[in-house]
Amino acid sequence: MIVRNFDHPEAVQTTYQAHGGGVARMILDTRHLRDVMFLAGCVIPPGQTLEGHVDPMEEIYFLLSGRATMKVDDETAEIGPGDAVWIPQGSWHELTNIGEENCFLGVIAAPIREEVKAEWGID
Repeated sequence: MIVRNFDHPEAVQTTYQAHGGGVARMILDTRHLRDVMFLAGCVIPPGQTLEGHVDPMEEIYFLLSGRATMKVDDETAEIGPGDAVWIPQGSWHELTNIGEENCFLGVIAAPIREEVKAEWGID
């Protein structure tokens, strides 16, 4: 069994700025996982945005606290605690904290498939 959280020393060592709008940490990654790329946690302060971007992997954003506007390609939805958003591989996506408290977001990423690696030029 592996138990980790956002403040675990291994996760703290991975702290990074997430798409201009939040602080993220890899809670579990390929050092621990076999069939999933990573589980990251991200704190987004009020009024901040995880800037729109495209990833070569499928992701799930799971909002644990706060309120946000989530955009995936041409769709927009307001999300709250307990909402999960599926982001298909290659889809443009952006999240904005629209509340008065921090949003805490879990991000789960699926492995990049071999055909996608070739398409995106990833080794």
